[in-house]
Amino acid sequence: MERQGDEVHVTEEEATGAVKPHVGRWVLGISVLLAVIAMSLVWIIPALA
Repeated sequence: MERQGDEVHVTEEEATGAVKPHVGRWVLGISVLLAVIAMSLVWIIPALA
């Protein structure tokens, strides 16, 4: 934490009280990919029959 006059400057970790790993990006990316694959299969399989 750093004071500059009346202002207090804190880092993101100090403000949230936690370290943010980038696991959320991986989970979001993989879940979107799985959703696209599932939706494609639901559309393609009936079209083949």
